[in-house]
Parts: sequence; C-alpha cells; structure tokens
Amino acid sequence: MLQKIKNIHVFYFFVVSYILVNSYVLLFDRGMFYLYNMIPIFLLIVLLGIFDIEKIMYLMVFSTPLAISLKELGMSDGLNLSLPAEPLMIGITLIYILNEISHGITDKKILRHPITIIIFLQLAWMVITTFFSELPIISVKFIISRVWFLTSCYFMCTQLFKHKQKIVVHLLLYGVALAIVAIITTYKHAAFGFDEKTADWIVSPFYNDHTAYGCALAMFIPVVAGLILIKDINIIIKGLCLLLLTIFLISIIVSYARAGWLSLAVSLGVLATLFLKIKFRTLLFTLVGGIIMFLAFQSEILMILGRNNTDSDGDFMQNIESMTNISTDVSNVERLNRWNCAIQMFEEKPFLGFGPGTYQFLYAPYQKSSMKTVISTNFGNKGNAHSEYLGPLCEQGFMGAIFVIALVLAVMFLGYRLVYTIKEKSLKTLTIVLLMGISTYFVHGFLNNFLDTDKASVPFWGFLSMLVCIDVYHKNKLEEEIKE
Repeated sequence: MLQKIKNIHVFYFFVVSYILVNSYVLLFDRGMFYLYNMIPIFLLIVLLGIFDIEKIMYLMVFSTPLAISLKELGMSDGLNLSLPAEPLMIGITLIYILNEISHGITDKKILRHPITIIIFLQLAWMVITTFFSELPIISVKFIISRVWFLTSCYFMCTQLFKHKQKIVVHLLLYGVALAIVAIITTYKHAAFGFDEKTADWIVSPFYNDHTAYGCALAMFIPVVAGLILIKDINIIIKGLCLLLLTIFLISIIVSYARAGWLSLAVSLGVLATLFLKIKFRTLLFTLVGGIIMFLAFQSEILMILGRNNTDSDGDFMQNIESMTNISTDVSNVERLNRWNCAIQMFEEKPFLGFGPGTYQFLYAPYQKSSMKTVISTNFGNKGNAHSEYLGPLCEQGFMGAIFVIALVLAVMFLGYRLVYTIKEKSLKTLTIVLLMGISTYFVHGFLNNFLDTDKASVPFWGFLSMLVCIDVYHKNKLEEEIKE
C-alpha cells in the first residue's frame, strides 16, 4: 500500500512539474512551445517501442507517405530526415539490433534465403567501396540510411509477416496514407486546371517530384486491385480497396508521371505471362535477345527516336508519344545527360567506383555541353543518376550493378516460382499482385532511382519481405493443415 501511494505521488509530481514548465515556456519562450509539447508523444512512442513494437511499425508505414522532410520544413540544409518516418525507422532499427544481439530473433530460414543473401552481399560491397570513396562521409551516411531502411522495412517486417493477415494490414496502411496524399495533391492540382507544368512541384511537401509520387501510385494500383479479388477479405475492406483504386487511377493520370504509366503497362504484361504460364527463364532469354538486338541496331533505333519531337506538355496521347522523344523533351534529354555521365564515371573507375551516394556531387565535370539542358546543374542539388542500375555502376563499380541485377532476377524468379507452385487461390492472387507491384519499380529503375528515400523504401523492401515470407512460411501451409 505504501509503495502504491509513493508511486501515485511520483506520478502527480511529474505531471504537475510538466504543467508548470509548460506554462513557463508558453509565457517566456514561445519558440520552444511546440517542441516541448512533443515530449509526451516522444515518450509514448518510446514506451510503444519497448512494449508493443508492432504498433510502431504500423505507425511508420502509415506515416511514410505523409512524412515531410526537414528541408521542406525549412529546418535544415544538410541533414534531411523525413519526419516522422525516418526517426521511427531509426528507433525500430536500434530495437531490432538489440533484440538480435540478445535473442537472435531472425529466423535462420530468412537469413539463408537467396534474396537475403544478395541483400547482405550488396551491403557488404557498399562497405568495401566506401573505404575507397571520393567522399567517405557521404558514403557512410548513405550506408547508414540503407541499413535503417533494410532493417525496419525488410528484416523487422519478416517478424510481422509470419501472420498472413498482417501483410494485408501493412498494404492498407500505406495505401490509405498514400490516398490522403493523392486527394490533397489532386485538389491542389485542380486549382491550376491540372496543368502539366505544375505537376512536378504540386506534390510538395510530401514528395520531392511527381515521378516519385507516380512510382508509389504505380506500385499500389495492382495491389489494391488484387485485394478486391481475394475471397478471404471482407466486403468492407474490398469497398475500401475499390475506393483506393479509383483514387490512385485518377491521381496517376493527372500526375503526368510517364514512367508510372509505362511501368503499369509492363506489370500488365507480367500478368499476361503468368496467365499464359510462361516460365521466367523463357522471358529472361527473350529479354537478353532483345538487348542484343538493340545493341546491334542501336544507331538505326536512335536515329528513328531522334525524329520524334513530341514534347510532354500536351494531352494524354502526346505525353505517351513524348516518352521516346530524345531530341527536344527536356526531361528525356537530361536523363541521357545523367546516364552518359554515369557511364563516363564508370569507365574512369570500373572496379570500385566513386563511392556509394556520391554521384550527384561528382558528375558535373563529366557533362558534355552538347547534352546539357535548361535544367542541368553543376551544384549537385538536382538529383542523382536517374537509374537504379547506372547509379550503382558508377558509384560501386561493375559489382555494384551486378548485385542490383542479381536482386531483380532473384525476386522475379521467386515471384514466378511462387505463382506456379502455390495452390491456395487467395495466396496466389496476393503473390501475383505483389509481383506486379514490384515489377513496376524495376521498370522505374531504368528511368529513376528512389531507394535512397523512405517513400520508396517502405513499399519496395516491404514487398520483398512479403514475397520471402510467403515463400518461407505460407506457401505450403494449406497442405500442412490438410495433412494434420
């Protein structure tokens, strides 16, 4: 009884102290008022992190599309954390590492999975190339951020996705938050008559440009469409998914995100090959053959593309046609400029590269005056190599690109294998739409790279974690239940 009384008095002491200090701040230091009143929220998050990490992970997923960077808030010109998503990721990472050291929580099957092995090898190679980086501090920062993305969005999620229903919860949380962003963005865009020139900046402060926004929409359109078709999901969730699908389709059309449109078309091609039961090995040989044909006739192909002068400032069909305009479309020509710089940098340092995350700070001297555009810059402040494949090639040498390609091939091979072997219809449908969603990002990877941001890392590494967990925990579960 005395202990209880003592605890109550301690509790009241802290509450009264907090109120008194808050009153002082309000009267004499109003600049600290909002920061001071974040303390209870911070303490709540810490307590949840200790006693219920699952809620923190759900909070991280939901907050990511809505997160705003320090630069957008005008609070930093250097460190650019995305609030509140990245601090939550850092906290989850610390908790995961402590649990892994003390209890070894990660399933050995997950650690031995081919996808996980490739991720470890890729991360190890990044560390090696950092020792030879032109900008070591930048490379170290890049690796640290990649670690907290991987830990919070892939490894920790494998603990969550042991339960199949939590995969759906994860998808819906991100989807609903993305829909909120889409509604706000579309409403703002409508005020400008859905003008194509405003599409790039209207997504601020949630996304830094419309291509990243279009990438997220493209990844989730197949997913929410597929959830509608899964028999096990109740009618209310299906209604929500139908609403999300409608919002996403309208939003991606008015976003003028051409890479998003292209990636969705490719994902439908993936769906067609799955219905036709075409093996991924056959598709791979076809792709290699297509690349060889392109290299053999590249001069003729580039000459044909050079005749296209359709710019991306007209109607929907003109924007489609402008995708192959490499002569006057500023966005396309600037991409060619960045890609050319990346190839030149690779030729200069083919084995170890310039260091992870360094491209945007070092590519300027490699620009040719004939390839510069009105949006070219020499200050490293307008993005990176615009390619998930060429970026690692110049930053980490040829092995960096090989690990990226190995990850793509391993994920696609895993997806096709799962679809062809899973018997349970609802799980097969979920696997198909996850594969379609991840394929949209692989297509985006040819034109952009977003894995250094929280906005793309949560769905990308999350989808990979889902596919791995389906492979490890769920694909044979129905057969095991029948046997039991």
